[in-house]
Amino acid sequence: MDVLAVFLLVIVIIMMLNHKGSLNNKIRELEFRIFELKEIIEKLKITRPPVTEDVKKAEASAPVITPPPPVAPVIPEPVVETPQPPVEAEIKPEPVTSPKVERQPEVIEDSFSIINRPVKTRDYEPIKPITSKPSFFERHPDLEKFIGENLVNKIGIAILVLAIGFFVKYAIDNDWIGLVGRVGIGIVCGGILIGVAHMLRNSYKAFSSVLVGGGLAVFYFTITLAFQQFHLFGQTTAFIILIVITIFAVVLSLLYDKQELAVIALVGGFASPFMVSNGSANYNGLFIYLLILNTGLLIIAYYKAWRILNIVSFGFTVIVFSTVLYTLTAATYHIGFTFASIFYALYFAINIANNVRENKKFIASDFSILLLNTGLYFATGLYLLTMMHDEQYRGLFCVSLAVVNLVLSYILFRNRKVDINILYLLIGITLTFISLAAPIQLHGHSITIFWASEAVLLYWLYQKSNINLMRYTSLLLWIAMLLSLLMDWEQIYGNTNVTLTVIANKGFITTLCAAVSSFLLAVLMFKDTTEATGRFKVDKRVFSITGLVLLYLSGLLEINHQFVTRFPYTDLNILYMMVYTPVFVFIYYVVSFKIAVINFTDNLKLGLLLACITIYLLLTPLFFNLQHVMLETGKVPAAHFMAHWVGAIFTGLLLYRVIALTRKNEKAGIITLFTWVLSVAVVVFLSLEVSLMSNLLFYNKVNSIDRIETVYIKTGLPILWGLLSFALMWLGMKHKQRAMRVASLTLFSITLLKLFLFDIKNIPIWGKIAAFFCLGILLLIVSFIYQKDKKNTATDEANKPE
Repeated sequence: MDVLAVFLLVIVIIMMLNHKGSLNNKIRELEFRIFELKEIIEKLKITRPPVTEDVKKAEASAPVITPPPPVAPVIPEPVVETPQPPVEAEIKPEPVTSPKVERQPEVIEDSFSIINRPVKTRDYEPIKPITSKPSFFERHPDLEKFIGENLVNKIGIAILVLAIGFFVKYAIDNDWIGLVGRVGIGIVCGGILIGVAHMLRNSYKAFSSVLVGGGLAVFYFTITLAFQQFHLFGQTTAFIILIVITIFAVVLSLLYDKQELAVIALVGGFASPFMVSNGSANYNGLFIYLLILNTGLLIIAYYKAWRILNIVSFGFTVIVFSTVLYTLTAATYHIGFTFASIFYALYFAINIANNVRENKKFIASDFSILLLNTGLYFATGLYLLTMMHDEQYRGLFCVSLAVVNLVLSYILFRNRKVDINILYLLIGITLTFISLAAPIQLHGHSITIFWASEAVLLYWLYQKSNINLMRYTSLLLWIAMLLSLLMDWEQIYGNTNVTLTVIANKGFITTLCAAVSSFLLAVLMFKDTTEATGRFKVDKRVFSITGLVLLYLSGLLEINHQFVTRFPYTDLNILYMMVYTPVFVFIYYVVSFKIAVINFTDNLKLGLLLACITIYLLLTPLFFNLQHVMLETGKVPAAHFMAHWVGAIFTGLLLYRVIALTRKNEKAGIITLFTWVLSVAVVVFLSLEVSLMSNLLFYNKVNSIDRIETVYIKTGLPILWGLLSFALMWLGMKHKQRAMRVASLTLFSITLLKLFLFDIKNIPIWGKIAAFFCLGILLLIVSFIYQKDKKNTATDEANKPE
């Protein structure tokens, strides 16, 4: 009683607070109306003209004309009234009688216009209506009515069912009623409840539906007790009776148009097999019953948008099927697979039937069930195929699901009024299963090739259909392809103990396919004149650059692996990679002008050329070490070093292309910087290559490599640098490049300092003669050139644009 009293007190307090809130709202509304009336009065005072003495005299002398009576028109006699102080007349929009009106038509007309038109307040804003969702007490202000209409009937029917149960139990315990009589009492009680509900169906529809639910519950439990406890009839008979009850419940739910009754019927229908179960594993019977039950649900779902019924039935089907799935044996796996496929198709139809029929939009619950249905069926199929040892068909199963969803999307697409979101969902599911087929069925590099092909195909389909979902899926698959390619490289090229076939191996072919896929995506994007919609946009050059890098890596990784596995513990792999790199870059540079996809900007090309030259120069010490090994130890055939000169020639061609690109730049500061950088690069490159050439030409048993290099550094380098200085001076004069001439003089100065400070000692006399003779001649020629072109040299920089 104390708890009840506290509960009632809380309810009373809530009702008082709710009532108080409504009073506060009314008070605020009255204040607003008063304030609005004050505004109108103020405006009337402002617009009314002031009353002067002349006006007062005119009003006193003017006769007052009274309006004619409503029955017969009578001419009124003029009546002179004594002057009185002006009193504001009460203005009424529609006067019932004809009052005396003073002769101020302008004021009266203006007053009426002010009263009749709306007045906007300046200082007081009207209260905006509250748009938030009303609370429980706002929706049910009369709590007593809510409890009486919604709760009492449900509680009452539950208590009535319990009372009937207790009465029947008491009668059974005292042997008042036999077995058949017990079942008969239950049937009669349930029938009475349904009969009463049927009589009240028009006047008390909600109450009658509750009574029907109670009657159906009595039916279900009575038949279950008759089979399980009393054994009055067999399993098949009990099962048929429960099916009849379920069909009857479905008919009543449609008759009353109440989805609560349908839910009760559904719960009873799913519980029926377990109510009459005798422990035997009759999978065919159970699955056929579930199929019949869900077929009935499909019929209801076609005519009624009872989503709660769809959710409950889907949940119960998943629970029942999952429970049975793990009890299947090898002989019954195919039965489970067959019925799983049927249930997948049924629940797809159940969740789209009413929306397609009524042309309604799909909501979150519809999409959720469709996705769960597809995911659970996919997992069940993979599990059953694995248990049946048919793993080779898992990829086919995945592709089949993709085809099914594609066909369904096409069927729905032909219905022009269907919600477009369901088409996007089905297309997304189709693309997902096609993409999953590769990792499920294929292995290693095959997955990469499949994804590379699919990415191109989907982007082509996107351009044909303009469905952004295909574009996003294509980009995701392209990224997945790159990640898969990295794993393939680790698996294929990571093991140096395995020798692969040259070129015709899965590593080279997979990388080449990935490169071609990236190039094709770039081509499709360059041909696409329309801008991609959506927030996610990708620069077209990303794909062409990636394709170029992958094409380069396909050859580089192949060369590295072949020489590492066939010539271990040597640097031949680096030698041939540095032959391949400048050749590849040079070919790209020449071809790029004819192919728009890879025709990047001059700055990007210049950066690529400089990067290649820099890497080549940094790896030059390795070439010296390899040459020492070839010439002095003989472990590596010296013939391999001939390939190095191919790389040197192409590196020289790249230097020439860099110079040509630099000359296109019109900024004087950039030209000066690159002139110095290129001058140093050319000097270093030729100095190293000439040294390698001299080692190869003069090496023998008498002249060691160390001796040859010493002579070259002390004698050959001054001569070479002198020739290069002269060449720089001549080019500087010809092209009027002051920076080049300064670089030439700088190199001359370094050469002379090196010669006199370091090289003059410990060199043969013929070396000194050759070095000094060459430098002297070159210096004289340079001086002569300066004197000859003195005028041009002095004015060339002034004429050049800044």
